[in-house]
Amino acid sequence: LSRLFDFRRPVAVARARYLIMKLSINNWLPAAFIGATLCNQHAAHATDEIVTPTSPSRVSPFVRGKVFVDGTVRDAPSDVELADVYGCCDSTALSADECPDGTDSEHRRLLTRVKIGTMPQMTKEQALQALNSAVTAWNGGSGTWPQMSLSERIEAIQKFMAELRHKREEIVNVLMYEIGKNRLDAEAEFDRTLQFVEKTIKYIQSSNDFGSGWDASNGPTRLFLSRAAIGIVLCLGPYNYPLNETYAALIPALLMGNVAVLKVPTVGGLAHLLTVEAFAKSLPPGTINFISGSGRTTMPPLVESGKIDSLAFIGGSGAADKLIKAHPEPHRLKLFLQLEAKNMGVYLPDLFESSSNDDSHMERIMKETVAGTLSFNGQRCTALKLLFVPKDHSEQFANMLAEKVEHMSVGLPWEKSSDKYSQITPLPNESRIEYMRALIEDAVEKGARIVNKNGGRVVGTANQAGGESTLMIPAILYPVTPGMRVYDEEQFGPVVPIAPYNSLDEVLKYAREGKYGQQVSIFKSTASEASAQLVDRFSTVFGKININSQCGRSPDTAPFSGRRSSAMGVMSVANALMEFSIPTVISYKDVADNEEIVRGIEVHSKF
Repeated sequence: LSRLFDFRRPVAVARARYLIMKLSINNWLPAAFIGATLCNQHAAHATDEIVTPTSPSRVSPFVRGKVFVDGTVRDAPSDVELADVYGCCDSTALSADECPDGTDSEHRRLLTRVKIGTMPQMTKEQALQALNSAVTAWNGGSGTWPQMSLSERIEAIQKFMAELRHKREEIVNVLMYEIGKNRLDAEAEFDRTLQFVEKTIKYIQSSNDFGSGWDASNGPTRLFLSRAAIGIVLCLGPYNYPLNETYAALIPALLMGNVAVLKVPTVGGLAHLLTVEAFAKSLPPGTINFISGSGRTTMPPLVESGKIDSLAFIGGSGAADKLIKAHPEPHRLKLFLQLEAKNMGVYLPDLFESSSNDDSHMERIMKETVAGTLSFNGQRCTALKLLFVPKDHSEQFANMLAEKVEHMSVGLPWEKSSDKYSQITPLPNESRIEYMRALIEDAVEKGARIVNKNGGRVVGTANQAGGESTLMIPAILYPVTPGMRVYDEEQFGPVVPIAPYNSLDEVLKYAREGKYGQQVSIFKSTASEASAQLVDRFSTVFGKININSQCGRSPDTAPFSGRRSSAMGVMSVANALMEFSIPTVISYKDVADNEEIVRGIEVHSKF
């Protein structure tokens, strides 16, 4: 290695580390020995010109691939292929000469991906084995889990959550490395997930929807109303909120007595592997089974079997449509879909008029805009993805937003700047970078420009070694017009398009004729009849209308809904329980000895 690389140059160190990783994976080199040698070589040749890395040395996580089927957690057997999972990032400081021209001092480093785990790649046959375990556990509704009382299932889920709390730090660390979520957001995702489950259980315990007694308001007919499970739920969660959004569907489904098959996402799946022991300790065998690997390989056979009763899918509408069509009897497949969106931010003219202008109000609006467009790099279905601004004020707005974005901290998820964690962090893989670049290039070719400094630039690369960085500085695009891809496509990343408009009719036309209908944000400074009419028109297009605030799913007690290709079903503490259960009525007529018979049944029934 000393002959191959000049270790006085940190970029060479990064190249060598990458080579060592590849060789050691194939057992060609004793990595620990050579790694120690490499560190010594680097230390011996360190020079004062190297910029100190902005974060302390860290030990990356490593999650070994496991299989969880029929209540048993085990290492992947020999017939299950293991795919390596890489995350971001190792950081090696560089000199100015080793970086592309114009690289700011804080970004003079090489970012390389590190191996953080392995993921079992299950075959079609192995996926069907997991489904068979679920079929046995459901047993036509007579299995152990669906026949437990609601209070017993609540107790089991509470035990699971208590076990999961011990995994908090591991899961937070994995979320940072695998999907690039900064530490504060990763902690918030874990904590919010537990809070959602706690609120759900409290709602069950306080609600009249789950067996509150006999209704005698219908003449001689007595009614007892509760809710029962649908059957086997196939749950596919997203990569951007792998724990929170998945559990917001999965846990209510389990509480209602359903049996679940969880498809671990290809990206963001390691966090789920850290939950398997907690599930195994808390729930009866087969109540939940994990499937990992290629969704195209494993998912269609499950749906084609006709044994899936409900599909809980959070992702793209195209993939959802394919799965639904694969079911032999799609009319009986209960659907819960949270899909993509192209949420608009609509800025009304009064916001910019001097007579009503308030600097503090505009500052709040810009704060909401930055958070709405770029929280977690814009990788949220609820992100603001197209900003409509009055043409006369659009360039002013674009410059104001660019200034705000230029002050955002760009770095790794665990790094801090001015005691705040990085606001812009690496995207999960190179394909996301390529898609962002394609949207930017298309817009620029058709007349838009990048307003902010270094917008769209990937930092953490070097002149000669290139690098594996996915850390992109956000790009503010202006003016964005119809015909540009980013005008219609959901970017789901750090690209912010600003579309000038002459009349609100243009905005209403976009909303009315668009493919999506999740949320919209209206920004203004005064109350007016025009804004009230806008709310009325939007009420039949979107599931949520936000006034002077960004789009979002919170609070969890509020219905999270959508129209068109954005959603089917409603997510919230209360609504998710309804989505994964069926109202079930027990009835009798108050004549002769019916009441005595029913009371006898009631003593022994768990329903």
